[in-house]
Amino acid sequence: MVMRRVDLRSDTVTKPTEAMRAAMASADVEDDVLGSDPTAHRFESEMARVMGKEAALFVPSGTMGNLISVLVHCEVRGSEVILGDNSHIHVYENGGISTIGGVHPRTVKNKSDGTMDLDQIEAAIRHPEGALYYPTTRLICLENTHANCGGRCISSEYTDRVGQIAKKHGLKLHIDGARIFNASIALGVPVHRLVEVADSVSVCMSKGLGAPVGSVIVGSREFITKAKRLRKTLGGGMRQVGVLCAAAYVALRDNVGKLEDDHKKAKMFADGLRQIKELTVDTSSVETNMVFFDIVESSLITPERLCQVLEEHGVLAMPASSTSVRFVVHYQISESDIHYALACVQQAVQELSTDGIAK
Repeated sequence: MVMRRVDLRSDTVTKPTEAMRAAMASADVEDDVLGSDPTAHRFESEMARVMGKEAALFVPSGTMGNLISVLVHCEVRGSEVILGDNSHIHVYENGGISTIGGVHPRTVKNKSDGTMDLDQIEAAIRHPEGALYYPTTRLICLENTHANCGGRCISSEYTDRVGQIAKKHGLKLHIDGARIFNASIALGVPVHRLVEVADSVSVCMSKGLGAPVGSVIVGSREFITKAKRLRKTLGGGMRQVGVLCAAAYVALRDNVGKLEDDHKKAKMFADGLRQIKELTVDTSSVETNMVFFDIVESSLITPERLCQVLEEHGVLAMPASSTSVRFVVHYQISESDIHYALACVQQAVQELSTDGIAK
């Protein structure tokens, strides 16, 4: 029987701390749909302050937060949003902007660092003279950090330039900032500076920050007023939601400073994986808490089989593609866990390589 469990599937798997549970149990709550929950109000006010925006709104999930943000900016059906072809909104959010909002995605190729070519972004903007034939461009979306590109950080300078393009053409800019605090810590730049030019930002509280539930969207007061109505439409209006906001407040207060350790452990993990013969890791791309590694072409090992064998040893991971695996470090993963996981990967690779040769 496996006695040790090291869950590296995502930073969404964290358990609420005792401080979070205590805050939830003692939270002062009222009906938030009626606008009277004091704990929700306190948390939203603090998030708005930290992010440098006028107002904030707690929502059940990052997917809902992004969907609401896109729909606020693209109120007219048939609007178009420019976003990365490998972005979370485009790949992993069930096509909600199209199926629910009638918003058309126009993708631009993501570079390996998570950015999109600025000239290609501008070229993707529809010319007003083509309005009879084409959707109307209304929004540009960025993602920071960029998950599918390995948790890479998007600089404030790059974001500013995208903001300039948006402003030049009368467009809005939304940032999927699910892990924006990871970017802030890794870059050494205050989070409000990273999103200064954005019209809206979604921030996940239940990833690296470790809250059990929820995300926050921030923007102008006018934006949040519209967002609140859409949250109700989508079924995200919750009554005594202060119980959840209390835990999110603790996460914001206590766990931002722990992200730097997560990044250090991820780099340690990447350095260890690089020593394993059947694997390749670009350690320079490990900027935050994610580690992607590839299995060499000549190997008979598959990501699915490797993850199966690792699970037998209590190490949980996720295939990222037909040739790669993703590990995500979070604050409830210790340095000892990293060493244990590395030893298990080494053992699993040896077992599978030996089995492949024997066959």
